[in-house]
Amino acid sequence: MNYLVAVLPDRSQAEAAYSALQQEGLPNDGINILGDGYQSADDYGLIDPNLAASKEIKREFYWLVGFGFIAGFAFNWLTAIEILPAIAPIGNHIIGGIFGAAAGAMGAYFSGGAVGLTIGSGDALPYRNRLNAGKYLVIVQGTNELVDRANRILRQFEPENIQGYTEPIGT
Repeated sequence: MNYLVAVLPDRSQAEAAYSALQQEGLPNDGINILGDGYQSADDYGLIDPNLAASKEIKREFYWLVGFGFIAGFAFNWLTAIEILPAIAPIGNHIIGGIFGAAAGAMGAYFSGGAVGLTIGSGDALPYRNRLNAGKYLVIVQGTNELVDRANRILRQFEPENIQGYTEPIGT
């Protein structure tokens, strides 16, 4: 499936573009308007960057906490630092491992969150920002030929941005 996303500055241009696409015979079920008074980004299914960030945090959390514990334990074992002199050396090694695990959890939170917000959401974040700024998105989905026809029609409205996407096979 191919997609074409055009960013238009106001509602009247989005409605005019939608009407022009309909007049050219494009199917109504393949044309969507996102913006105030129409579908929201969540209704349409644009990826929420916060959801992508939390998924990336969880993915990294499982690895980094375990490796952090092992690294903290090994560091304390090799350096023989006494964190609490009153307990046995193995207890200090375990406390060192707990500190390493905590560092791993912080690393997962900060790096996973940053990666999820910036990369995990793809182009959804810029489109969400434009919707929040009061702009409108006209999205056309269909075959390659249909998207090419829609591209020619939408360019007449001088959109701020127009971008085509191809959905990978198997999704």
